Amino acid sequence: MTPHAPLIIDIAGTALSEDDRRRLAHPLVGGLIFFGRNWQNRAQISALCAEIKAIRPDLLICVDHEGGRVQRFRSDGFTHLPPMRALGALWMQDQLGATNAATACGYVLASELRACGVDFSFTPVLDLDYGSSGVIGDRAFGRDPRVVTLLAKSLMHGLRLGGMASCGKHFPGHGFVKADSHTEIPVDKRSLKAILADDAAPYAWLSTALDSVMPAHVIYPKVDNRPAGFSPKWLGDILRGRQRFQGAVLSDDLSMAGARRLEGRTLSYSEAALTALGAGGDLVLLCNQSLDGGEAVDSLIDGLAEAQIKGRWQPNEASEARRLALLPQTPAPDWDELMVSPAYMHALDLLP
Repeated sequence: MTPHAPLIIDIAGTALSEDDRRRLAHPLVGGLIFFGRNWQNRAQISALCAEIKAIRPDLLICVDHEGGRVQRFRSDGFTHLPPMRALGALWMQDQLGATNAATACGYVLASELRACGVDFSFTPVLDLDYGSSGVIGDRAFGRDPRVVTLLAKSLMHGLRLGGMASCGKHFPGHGFVKADSHTEIPVDKRSLKAILADDAAPYAWLSTALDSVMPAHVIYPKVDNRPAGFSPKWLGDILRGRQRFQGAVLSDDLSMAGARRLEGRTLSYSEAALTALGAGGDLVLLCNQSLDGGEAVDSLIDGLAEAQIKGRWQPNEASEARRLALLPQTPAPDWDELMVSPAYMHALDLLP
């Protein structure tokens, strides 16, 4: 078994380059994330996934495929999934019907991706919709943490039926702040008590069901001056300690503006990765850095390898076990058989 492969990286195009193959074979790389630029059609993405698994069967192939505006694959038979707000709206008319529709969404999402060789989607969004965050907006189920929890749990049930693990994001909550952490560092000035009672509540209520959690690149200064993903207080004391979460913790994209500002300076990618892992993270993502030749990706891999040699970072067997637990445990469905299966056709009929 690989001692610990905490890095999730990306690739530039629709096929693997020699540099991609070299990076994916590196023992510190544990997975990769697809974007829309990596997609042409089902045959191409299926062949790409097969080639990736031929390099290392344990690599976790990921994608952001929530539904609505965050869905990377939209053509060649992929169902256009609704934004999660549509399920929240359905809840207002028919609560139990909405939970069934959420399960149908999760099943369609997972089974279509898995039929093409993708292992994992960063889903569901557990942020609350305060009406002020443009980056969250209709990605959220709604404002009430109880409704968000029940709809998310139903969607996670659907993911599980499709053979896919879940990822709740963005802990402890990104919905209250207006700033977009892709471009700046949002600051949420509420008290810990207020956050735990509202935004972070779904994580506590789903602590037995969630497979993984992605922290927010948001600073909550009344709790810690570090963004949540760099904070031992948030990840260790609160998420793992108070809420007793057992699954994997994956950083959000380290290339985002909100990701690498710490205590007045900008960290290098490897410094940011080491800080996130040191705070209690299991896996770190670096996205969209392969487009110009991948110098930043190589720098991250080399920096982490050097830190390991110099004793500044030690592989974590528990973290590696959590990574491997995100891989599907059941065989992937055949696409053509999936399309005519009664369970899949029933689920399609239930989508809002």
